[in-house]
Amino acid sequence: MAIDLLQGLNPAQREAVETIQGPLLILAGPGSGKTRVIAHRVAYLVKVCGVRPHSIMAVTFTNKAAREMRERIFHLLGQTVEDISVGTFHALCARILRIDGEHIGLGKAFVIYDGEDQLSLVKRSMEEVGVDPKNFAPKAIHSAIGAAKSQLLGPQEHAHHRQTYFDEIVQRVYRHYEELLAQSKAVDFDDLLLKTVRLFQLHPSALQKYQSRYLYILVDEFQDTNLVQYVLAKLLAQKHRNICVVGDPDQSIYSWRYADLRNILNFEKDYPDAKVVYLEQNYRSTQTILEAAHHLISANVHRKEKGLWTENEVGIPLAVKEAYNEEEEAHFVVSEVDRLVKEEKHGLKDFAIMYRTNAQSRALEEVFLRYGIPYRLVGALRFYERREVKDIIAYLRLIHNPYDDVSLAKVINVPSRGIGQKTLVELTGFAKAHSVPLYTALQMITEGLKTKGTTEGEKPYTSLSPRIAVALESFLSILNELIGKSQEQNIVRLLDTLLEQIGFRTYLLGMPDGEERWENIMELRATAGECEHLPPEEGLSAFLEGVMLVSDVDNLDEKADAVTLITLHQAKGLEFPIVFIVGMEEGLLPHIRSFDDPAQMEEERRLCYVGITRAKERVYLVRAFRRSFTGTNRPNLPSRFLADIPSRLIASSFGGEQHPKVEARTPSRVPAKPVFKAGDKVRHAKFGDGIVVSCIPSGDDQEVTVSFKGEARLRRLLLSFAPLEKLA
Repeated sequence: MAIDLLQGLNPAQREAVETIQGPLLILAGPGSGKTRVIAHRVAYLVKVCGVRPHSIMAVTFTNKAAREMRERIFHLLGQTVEDISVGTFHALCARILRIDGEHIGLGKAFVIYDGEDQLSLVKRSMEEVGVDPKNFAPKAIHSAIGAAKSQLLGPQEHAHHRQTYFDEIVQRVYRHYEELLAQSKAVDFDDLLLKTVRLFQLHPSALQKYQSRYLYILVDEFQDTNLVQYVLAKLLAQKHRNICVVGDPDQSIYSWRYADLRNILNFEKDYPDAKVVYLEQNYRSTQTILEAAHHLISANVHRKEKGLWTENEVGIPLAVKEAYNEEEEAHFVVSEVDRLVKEEKHGLKDFAIMYRTNAQSRALEEVFLRYGIPYRLVGALRFYERREVKDIIAYLRLIHNPYDDVSLAKVINVPSRGIGQKTLVELTGFAKAHSVPLYTALQMITEGLKTKGTTEGEKPYTSLSPRIAVALESFLSILNELIGKSQEQNIVRLLDTLLEQIGFRTYLLGMPDGEERWENIMELRATAGECEHLPPEEGLSAFLEGVMLVSDVDNLDEKADAVTLITLHQAKGLEFPIVFIVGMEEGLLPHIRSFDDPAQMEEERRLCYVGITRAKERVYLVRAFRRSFTGTNRPNLPSRFLADIPSRLIASSFGGEQHPKVEARTPSRVPAKPVFKAGDKVRHAKFGDGIVVSCIPSGDDQEVTVSFKGEARLRRLLLSFAPLEKLA
């Protein structure tokens, strides 16, 4: 059984799979098979070690990664995969809060606000506490609230960290924002993590419940964790200490999401008895791509050195191209894609065009459209952000939780019922005056209109016209009827009932692109079918939770034959035969915001490293001499990162010409016969003095295993990548 699960794994991968007791840090270079290792480790725990699947938690950062991991585990184990907790931090925390959130006053029917909903609530909070959006940008305040939550700072804790006037403004809005969330029985994305930590801190019995259940915790992409995620992982693993984290400091590119690189760099300080396994064999890229990436990232200081190597072919040099402007840059990319498709029979899905900022896609899209070459734009208007889809989801959220103010305000006049902005303002004002949610205010107002109350507290009722009164009563009646149906009908039947009740098909078909919009609703219905087998209330909750936690990359159709246009940040975790990185200019990559911050500059270099290591066969690094959207007519300097790559790995002249091959360096630099034998004393420029353990052929190169002084582990080095000096 164990032999089957370990079949095909390299020695380091096997070591990671078979290490099951205590803390484990797996430092996994790009393309080193880390997902495979995690899946095999889970299977090994279940099949060989007899661990119940129910007792294993595997955490990822995207739904796409979670699906891939689940599929791999299923292939190895079979149906028992359903009992393993595999998912993102947010999804797993949402599940915990649905079960135990009542301990901290969070009912099971809470809704999750997406970014647009959160910003809407921030704007309302600003208005109600008297903060002028002309003086303080709502997005900036929203970001500051997110930053506070990522540092475990609720409104009270944030109050003790105020240093500037802006902090004071944030504090005022933050406090009211939380009040409105509570009133709407809603949480934002950051709350899913923060409130789970609060649950564990305030109710030890809840923490003990999950600590006792999860004997083994695995966290993928650990370099991307923030403080809250780190605390969650540490709390859950506190009892059994069987925590395995997998990551690569060289691929930490999300500090703007408050990811903390120190979490992985300091893991061995937090767990002094941790075992460290290095996954250094790359299965994805050519030797040339790998060596170029290594030279690029080696300039960073805050990292852990890895001796990456590959048995893949040497490959062709990286191509560097200068265009005059972004239009010429786009024309070059499209013409090169067309050439490679025609001459080398590549499919369009083999190509990815990567860039630092979304604004760079404009010129590329125009040229792809002009020449009729199919492309997919990752990060564009997502399916779940389309107006008609968001409207129906808002209805479903309101049915699930009628106290959701944001959703009620969004759909009270969809389709049009004659309930205009003026009426909504009056409804909101009434709700605020009585400190109740909009749903309760709606009930009070319609009831008051029925009884024609004239007491002092009922005066607001009388300002509504009979027509508006009928519209409000009709909306409330439909909503209440749907709430009742939600307890009887599964999610698909409920969706059909909703669409019929509000006449949504007729409403959409009255628009110029109505057929396309209706097709989107039918696609939503098909998606809801995944939860059709669940009991009514559970199915609605599961569907809404899945919709709220989906991300751009989760919907990437990897089978479609189209060129992928994607930002470097979104490209992490993906791979393509051919990668173009455009905008290789100072001020763009690296971005100008990093110029005065060494830590940010290192992250920009990591971002470029991630882009290059997505490629299997070819890399194109393209820049423009001038670029209009940067707002300057000055020439752009080439990115400093280009200078980090040795010239022997670059071909700066290409297009219709044949790419020169990188010369294999074995004949001239690395002798065919082993140059070292076990016991030889050697010196490395970075690692110092050591003793050779073995020296064996590796393709056209030689792999030397060395024990360096002061290091607990052996290092395997390719002689051409890491020259060693033999000592007497």
